[in-house]
Amino acid sequence: MNPIEIINKYYPQNNELKKIVMVHSHSVAKKVLEIADRHPELAIDRKFVEEAAMLHDIGIFLTQAPSIYCFGTHPYICHGYLGADLMRSEGLDRHALVCERHTGAGLSLHEIIEQKLPVPHREMVPVSLEEQLICFADKFFSKTHLDEEKTIEKARKSIAKYGEEGLCRFDEWCKLFA
Repeated sequence: MNPIEIINKYYPQNNELKKIVMVHSHSVAKKVLEIADRHPELAIDRKFVEEAAMLHDIGIFLTQAPSIYCFGTHPYICHGYLGADLMRSEGLDRHALVCERHTGAGLSLHEIIEQKLPVPHREMVPVSLEEQLICFADKFFSKTHLDEEKTIEKARKSIAKYGEEGLCRFDEWCKLFA
């Protein structure tokens, strides 16, 4: 499976949005591979995390986020489950779980209901070590400042808007991956 071919299928034009997806995804993929290499004891599936990191944001074009050239109809927070639907249609169920579970620091059913988030009412928290690693690495890269990696403090601050549960998950990942 070649993730670039899949990206090209959904982002056929060489425009600003495709550039954002490619640069951001490469940054996340590079970070997950660096962490996997630093932690051989975790036995991370390197091939899978590289592919899934490249595809984790495949659904952003379906959302409304004009500042990053997304002119779809859904709220941005929906990009995870929308991307998961795309990956399932490609027969990539494991990759779909990464898409669905990477938003924020994952979204629990409790958080979804409590915050009245416009996403399906189901658990969307990373489960596998690979899902957790990609979700963690993603928090260090924004799509508006492509050339900059956030500090742990800045990444933590961006997660805070999703609530205490997500912060707790992120803090556990810091202990595991940092």
